[in-house]
Amino acid sequence: MNTRQLMDIALNMAGLEKEPFDTGIIVEGENIKKLIMGIDMETEELMLGRELGMDLVVSHHPKTGTPKTDFAKVMAIQIDKMVEFGIPINKAQKALEKKINSVDIGTHVSNYDRVGSAAVLLKMPYMNVHMPADLITERFVQGYLDEKFTDRPKATLGDICDVLNELREYKEALVKPVIRVGSKDSYAGKIAVLMAGGTNGGSEVYNAYFEAGVGTIVCMHVPEDVIKSTKEQNIGNVIVAGHMPSDSIGINMIIKEWEKAGVEVIKMSGIV
Repeated sequence: MNTRQLMDIALNMAGLEKEPFDTGIIVEGENIKKLIMGIDMETEELMLGRELGMDLVVSHHPKTGTPKTDFAKVMAIQIDKMVEFGIPINKAQKALEKKINSVDIGTHVSNYDRVGSAAVLLKMPYMNVHMPADLITERFVQGYLDEKFTDRPKATLGDICDVLNELREYKEALVKPVIRVGSKDSYAGKIAVLMAGGTNGGSEVYNAYFEAGVGTIVCMHVPEDVIKSTKEQNIGNVIVAGHMPSDSIGINMIIKEWEKAGVEVIKMSGIV
């Protein structure tokens, strides 16, 4: 296997034709038999990979190059999800603009070459797979919760947390699904799982979902300003399923396919 073949497996699983802005091959590699992967893999993990005799280091989060500098551009994919839940496309775009601009300002000043240049100097093949894994997670968890609660109109947030904890990644993680807005007895209503699209869309995005009839958002992580805004709006609920375990769901599915292709995969750095 080579890096192109491994990337194509991940893209095909996510239904993507090419790498999104937050995903890429930084240093290409051939004849890959063993790789090491983690949620955050930087220069020290590159050196560890070389020490352990790995043929490739894979990071989930983008740490270098255009996947880092162009990270904000991938957030536009959230518009499709918003439209799916009944938000007008023009309103979705406007709601997302503020957070896209904020993320773009943050990434513009970053040292986008630190990890990539280390990979080149170490001659260590290096790539990252962000959006594909997140899309796989989002679709799986959405389908899982839809199946569990389609015929349960009075399901509560406590019920959702219980069902999430039946999945291995959440069950074995140190951080468990937690209710950030609402209580365990709050009715869930319509559930939207938001785990792909770069990062959290911000308070205006969440408010738009709730105004469109969503009762509960299940996400990987949520900042305090979004929690505050959601409480003030007083319509919907928020469950944070957990960042590392949620990332791990899609990552583990990709790893399983890589292993079927004959590659040995060592997991570290946050993968449950």
